[in-house]
Amino acid sequence: MARFRVLLTLLPVAYALSVPFPYDSGQAIFTGNQPADLPHPDPTHSFWTHSPGANPLAGEGSTGELTDNADVCIIGSGITGVSAAYHLANSIQHGTFPVAQGTNQVLRAVILEARDFCSGATGRNGGNLTPYEFSRFRKQEALFGREAALRLYALERYSASEMARIARTAGWADAVDLVEGGHMDVLFTEEVLQEAKADFEAAVAAGKTLNVTWLDRDEMNSTYGTHNLGARTPGYNVWPLKFVTQLFKQARKVTPALDLRLHTRTPVTRVSPLAAASLRRWELTTPRGAVQCSYVLHATNGYASHLLPHMAGSGPTGIIPVRGQVMAMRANAPLDALSKISWADSVGYWFPRPVADAEAHPLVILGGARESAGSPFEMGVTDDSVVNATVGGVLRALLPTLFPGLYAPGREPEAEWTGIMGYTALGIPFVGPVLDTSDAEGEDSDAYKGQFIAAGYHGHGMPRTFACAEVVVQMIAAELSDREWVAPAWFPRPFLTSVRDKLE
Repeated sequence: MARFRVLLTLLPVAYALSVPFPYDSGQAIFTGNQPADLPHPDPTHSFWTHSPGANPLAGEGSTGELTDNADVCIIGSGITGVSAAYHLANSIQHGTFPVAQGTNQVLRAVILEARDFCSGATGRNGGNLTPYEFSRFRKQEALFGREAALRLYALERYSASEMARIARTAGWADAVDLVEGGHMDVLFTEEVLQEAKADFEAAVAAGKTLNVTWLDRDEMNSTYGTHNLGARTPGYNVWPLKFVTQLFKQARKVTPALDLRLHTRTPVTRVSPLAAASLRRWELTTPRGAVQCSYVLHATNGYASHLLPHMAGSGPTGIIPVRGQVMAMRANAPLDALSKISWADSVGYWFPRPVADAEAHPLVILGGARESAGSPFEMGVTDDSVVNATVGGVLRALLPTLFPGLYAPGREPEAEWTGIMGYTALGIPFVGPVLDTSDAEGEDSDAYKGQFIAAGYHGHGMPRTFACAEVVVQMIAAELSDREWVAPAWFPRPFLTSVRDKLE
């Protein structure tokens, strides 16, 4: 290790862009507290959602009769909502989720989506399915303690590996473009390298098993064509919408004891309690009519505070909508010259799409750089119908600067779009029963009994959502069975809604 450090100090300055990346600065800068708007009715066209034939479920259930009665209503058809439906189906099949006994008894679940199927953050993100290996470990350990920090990374590894396993076992890994190419963090300076190694060493000291390859500038330049330092870790790339589409179809096939329905283009505008004598607890108002249900799962991420206004703002119990920007840029070289790995640096993140022809120049999905927009860094924004020209300019310049010759300067993207993420003060999601701890009755209030949430993934939802949805389904099952919920070994306690206001 000492020889490695000495070698680095003798190498030339790296190619880099001068764009600040204050990962956690938004919590200090953003002070708004208005509830989020509904998703914009005419969003920018994502490569994932608007490629021909990519979204066969786009308008399913948007016309005809609306399902007006259900046991479970899931608001949001992204990876959280559909993962919850999948876990619900499997729990019923395995007998861990109770269904009324008797002939032809089934549990009815309804997914309600404001726009097209999977048209929110999942259908608009960068397509990376990369669990953190050690990144920011010291901060996580300082905030939450060693055990919770280790579980945070374990949850991501579990979630990503389970998603990959399901796709392979079901035989649709290729259909969703699942690629296990690994992930590379580009480190511009020796100082950044030392910060990364300090996190690495802290994780090792905590007992975490790590899979990391450190690359010096010569190795990075000769192998990948960029004169920067690098740290390679495990990771996947995927077509997120196609994955969620297949997972939804699989959820419908698991067991006849689950009646799973989908209504797109059906925004929920209000969740209201029903009278105590009613068979159901909640009524969900939509422009097409009302749906009554016993349990509600808010899988709305950055839009969560639209229906839960007490979760607006940048405090410890808030979720802030944040606009991200992504584009599909054609490379100037074949895939072999680029590698199949995903990448990230202090400006953006990207990965090359698979190609059928080895000589073809792949599309590269590239996102990030929102900090270049200036304060408050696209925070508090729910309008994904437009792109930010300043952010777009930085993204266009990023890859030609980092990889001279592999990307053509001045080339325009073939698609460019925006999407809304959900950021939180602590950088971790909310998982569990909906609680309004600002209320005089505190967390013991029954004001939201039967409502649950899994949202606020802080721009890192792909390797978190699947596992968080599983936990919420377990919680609902435990409540129905009148038994205590026991957290999985990989689940970090700070994610729980019941402890969030006690962490700061």
